[in-house]
Amino acid sequence: MTTFLKFVHLATIAIWSGGLLVLPFLFWQRRGLEAGAELDQLHRIVRLVYVELTSPAAFVAVGSGTALIFLQATYEEWFSIKMVLVGIMAMLHVVAGLVVHQLFSPTGRFGRFSFISLSATYAVLILAILWVVLAKPQIDSNQFATHLFEPGGLSRLWHQSFGDTRMPMP
Repeated sequence: MTTFLKFVHLATIAIWSGGLLVLPFLFWQRRGLEAGAELDQLHRIVRLVYVELTSPAAFVAVGSGTALIFLQATYEEWFSIKMVLVGIMAMLHVVAGLVVHQLFSPTGRFGRFSFISLSATYAVLILAILWVVLAKPQIDSNQFATHLFEPGGLSRLWHQSFGDTRMPMP
């Protein structure tokens, strides 16, 4: 079962990452297109890539990855960094959806700076995730977060940062 889930996880991550890398290029194709058949065709292609390929792949990648966490009991510091990076990737996936939403309005634009910055951000993020997963760097959390990984550590950090918080009672 674990081997099958790893295969599904890797395959869907490849589709998700590939989709995120190609989307800025597709967005950039919007420049210079006026309302008409070409714009409609580009809109259909972008929606196919985002809605029908990239988003389902992201959903399955996160689901299979979550199942693998419990099957393999991966509780090391490098894995926490990977999870933060995957969370950022999910947020940037939402950014792509917001771009799709505004891009095909009559005033929608996606300039060169947006293309370069979004493409570079996706590429750097995907490479960072790959590096963390393949290198599995040894990180000693005791050097920078002494009590963070012990039971109750997050609660103490929360109280140190924000003080006492109380739940309002009706």
